[in-house]
Amino acid sequence: MKPRHRISRAAIDLIKRFEGYRRKSAQLPGGGWTIGHGHTLTAREGAEVSESDAEALLLYDLIAVAHAVNEHVFAPLTQNQFDALVAFAFNIGVENFQRSSVLRRLNEGQLLQAACAMELWRKADFDGERIVVDALVRRRSVEKTLFLTPPGGFVPAPTPILPPNVDMDSQGVVPRQVPTALTVPLEGEHTFIERDEVPPTPVEPDDDEASPALSAAEAVTSRLSTIFAEPEAAGTPAAEAQDALVLTPPEEDFSREALNRVAPATPEPANEVEPSLFDSPLTVANDVVQAPAAPEPEPITEPETKTLVEVEPEAVVEASVPPLESGRAPARPSLLAPAVLAVAGIAIFSGGVLSGVNNLNTLAWIAGVVGIGLFAVAVYQLLDRLGQVEPDEAFEDEIDGEIGAEGDDRDQ
Repeated sequence: MKPRHRISRAAIDLIKRFEGYRRKSAQLPGGGWTIGHGHTLTAREGAEVSESDAEALLLYDLIAVAHAVNEHVFAPLTQNQFDALVAFAFNIGVENFQRSSVLRRLNEGQLLQAACAMELWRKADFDGERIVVDALVRRRSVEKTLFLTPPGGFVPAPTPILPPNVDMDSQGVVPRQVPTALTVPLEGEHTFIERDEVPPTPVEPDDDEASPALSAAEAVTSRLSTIFAEPEAAGTPAAEAQDALVLTPPEEDFSREALNRVAPATPEPANEVEPSLFDSPLTVANDVVQAPAAPEPEPITEPETKTLVEVEPEAVVEASVPPLESGRAPARPSLLAPAVLAVAGIAIFSGGVLSGVNNLNTLAWIAGVVGIGLFAVAVYQLLDRLGQVEPDEAFEDEIDGEIGAEGDDRDQ
């Protein structure tokens, strides 16, 4: 059975410090009444209470709060943790505590996260707006400190061994709004809140010693005023700068006489060759160097079709065969690429199929299909290249006729 905790003096003192003491009852904005240390159950108009009676009323109010904490928190707690939770639940209300993330984190066993979640309850409604109240920020900090105080002392964390870093993952710990200072008077028949709107009086620096921040601000201001100077008003003559370098555009004369005088016509040399766009650039300092003239092509002479030389019977008759025209007898194409492609296709097909049969791997079957495709492409290229070297029948007949004519001449 889970042990039930009881409130200690630490929780009572913490609540009394932040609730304050009200001797006479005061009416709330909602129509109810309050007295003592935030007691509302039996408060009525015109009632007065001493400090001892106010503490007794506080203990009476804390009975229901302590019971709710014992009933809804299932994680094991220390006395400091229980006191902090009771003070926290008394301030936000038992119903809010039951549906808060603090209770959920506690039952999940995340005690540190629960302590950080306590700091999120720091806003209150004032004049139709929800603001961050500085008193609630301080109260959550004290409750969190009491919650995280271990009974046997704090665990050491030496700074040289564990240097702290900023936790950028934590959100909501630091309020985005500036906490507002509010004052709740504890005297009078009505409760109200006053906002502290008196701005702090700035401390003026001495004339003898200027502030470093003020000096830096003045330097930045003067620099910006120099860079972004305002344009002068229209009609106001600008002051002429002394010894200033003024850039003026050159005056050029584009008349026919000036152009002829500057660039007179010069006769072109007889052997000058007009430069071509396909010649290599040979210019140095805007001086054109003439490229050597291209050699004249040699005249193409038709080769002799047939030459017969009469020699002794023992000599060999030499005959020249007409040259083959381009395209009639093309060079034999290389068959190495189709052969390599076919071997690669067979290897991929064999490896893929064997691996797919043994392991039932889809990628292996895909490799087999790719191998078949490579082999088919290789066969197609091989047949295409072999078809390019087939001799033409008319060309063969012509060669056979010429060879037969040469044989008849030799017999004669």
